[in-house]
Amino acid sequence: FMPMCPEVAVSVLAVAKIGAVIIPLFSGYGPEAIATRLKDGEAKCLICADGFYRRGQVVPMKETADRALLSCPTVTKVIVHRRVVRDVPWTHGRDQVWEVLLEDEPDRAPTHEMDPEDPMMIIYTSGTTGKPKGTLHVHGGFPVKAAQDMAHGFDIGAEDTVFWFTDLGWMMGPWLIFGTLALGATMVLYEGTPDHPAPDRLWRMVAQHRVTVFGVSPTLVRGLMTHGDEPPSRHDLSSLRILGGTGEPWNPEPFNWFFKRIGGGRIPVINYTGGTEISGGILCGNVITQLRPCSFAGPVPGIAADVVDAEGKQVRGEVGELVIRNPWPGMTRGFWGDRDRYMETYWNRFPDVWVHGDWAYIDPDDGLWYVLGRSDDTIKVAGKRLGPAEVESVLVGHPAVAEAAAVGVPDELKGEALVCFVILRPGREPSDALAAELKDLVAGALGKPLRPHAVHFVSDLPRTRNAKILRRVVRSVYTGADPGDLSSLENPSALAAIAATRS
Repeated sequence: FMPMCPEVAVSVLAVAKIGAVIIPLFSGYGPEAIATRLKDGEAKCLICADGFYRRGQVVPMKETADRALLSCPTVTKVIVHRRVVRDVPWTHGRDQVWEVLLEDEPDRAPTHEMDPEDPMMIIYTSGTTGKPKGTLHVHGGFPVKAAQDMAHGFDIGAEDTVFWFTDLGWMMGPWLIFGTLALGATMVLYEGTPDHPAPDRLWRMVAQHRVTVFGVSPTLVRGLMTHGDEPPSRHDLSSLRILGGTGEPWNPEPFNWFFKRIGGGRIPVINYTGGTEISGGILCGNVITQLRPCSFAGPVPGIAADVVDAEGKQVRGEVGELVIRNPWPGMTRGFWGDRDRYMETYWNRFPDVWVHGDWAYIDPDDGLWYVLGRSDDTIKVAGKRLGPAEVESVLVGHPAVAEAAAVGVPDELKGEALVCFVILRPGREPSDALAAELKDLVAGALGKPLRPHAVHFVSDLPRTRNAKILRRVVRSVYTGADPGDLSSLENPSALAAIAATRS
């Protein structure tokens, strides 16, 4: 339970080295979210920081950990890294200071020999209902998959410096640590926000550390775009040779801004999609074949991906379910302590086929792949099915719109109605006329039957720490349903604005 500081990488590698099991935790978790995961994994030791800096303020971590441990009797040791060097509550006999603990330790320690299939890490994913799912990864799986994807998809090698804006609690945190080090590359770790103390924060770091590979989420790019072209123009970004994006589907406008403004129109934007259960990617771009905005070159080497219809038959040129037909090294070995839920989640649709839960499309002309969003995010209006990214791409193409989220809500006549939530660019004001204009824009692009039932203007959208918009939460709050697990939510205040639009 630490920010993205050097000690977090040391901790991950040390736990793997002695053969114990790692449970990476999101640095923004509250006590209940921490306790749920520690109890489920039967953790014995917690490594945490006393706090970390965010927007110039100290965020306490030790106090949060202490509250979580009140209901975690299996944890008998706590190692505290003095990240901000502050007075914190102390439980003698249980708590130890990281720096004191290492004073008399040798520089080298023996490595415990493990079988490739021995458990190495449990990464928890948030579910829409019920407790989080603990995806189990093994010593011969996750590190190999991370390194393989970095090498084949992003052309990363020993001369590269990789900066991926992420957190240890997301799969991309351990992916960054294991993948870069396995390939001999250098990683940049950052615990702060992307726009503090100024909107050029990330670009300053890219220039300062001569970053060669830089990765973000599409939503983060949309947020950075609102500051205009001036912040990145202050810095020399010529060290960059690869840009990456993951976490959700791209829209063309932010993709092109990232490609032209940050990459100078000279380097590829590698689109990358997979998941915690995958240990990395299912689909990826590469530096060899052609790319189009928002597309993937195809499956990551070693992944037998396909797109199928509702009967499980292969389809091309139409939207279908993204599936995997054969095993791969990084696949989760199951959900910790819950095999039935694992089988129900991925294996209950088609015999011996992994159903990932994403809608995908393969262009029959050029063979490029596209992911349109989660299949449980799919909107079906009067029998017509579409992904939220299709609607959101139209909306963010309007000069007044900075970000958008599209969801389907129950409708007696059409089955579902399309409802859109829009964040406007600075200087633009909400109005009924603008809402009508946006409705017409969507109808003109996607067809009159898909004209939004409502367009709501909001100041923020619920998102994770790495800026991924939580559409299921938007839909649940708007309809008054249970939003499920909110432990990964970065900005709870956004929920009130969504709820206020319900009338």
